Amino acid sequence: MTWLWTIILLIVSNIFMTFAWYGHLKLQEMHVTSNWPLFGVILLSWGIALLEYSCQVPANRIGFQGNGGPYSLMQLKVIQEVITLTVFTLFATLLFKGESLHWNHLAAFGCLILAVYFVFMK
Repeated sequence: MTWLWTIILLIVSNIFMTFAWYGHLKLQEMHVTSNWPLFGVILLSWGIALLEYSCQVPANRIGFQGNGGPYSLMQLKVIQEVITLTVFTLFATLLFKGESLHWNHLAAFGCLILAVYFVFMK
């Protein structure tokens, strides 16, 4: 079950990461943080990033083969990248108007799927 907990924690971590990195842009668009100083927005993002790290670090610890988990370091990284781009794509296309998927984005996802295949290949 460590493989499943690793994936779940990585997904949750990447949701927080995406909000920490790009959520402030949506909040500004909604006029929530429009008048905030940059330092205030940075502190907000750091607070969200703390939640991200609270999931990312345990995910890597329990998922890493060196700690008894199922994944090598390279496998963990590729899994994390695929999750990151999936979460970001959903975030960008659902929350930001004008952002849409194009053929080259789908081609990039195809390359990521190939990366997952190659990193898990024996």
